Amino acid sequence: MEITRDTLIGDIVANCPEAMPAFQAIGMHCMGCAMASGETVEEACAVHGIDPDEFIEGLVDYLENL
Repeated sequence: MEITRDTLIGDIVANCPEAMPAFQAIGMHCMGCAMASGETVEEACAVHGIDPDEFIEGLVDYLENL
């Protein structure tokens, strides 16, 4: 799955549930809530004060090394 700034959190969790610990590690603990499922990676990162490009790079690295 390609993950970009515009990818919905809900799509990531649905397609790659193993990604959840990477989100939780930076304080995104509400992946199951209605708001998170409709948020993009960029929107979620903005709310949590995280650089979206760095997060995506780390997330992709995390998933590739499972």
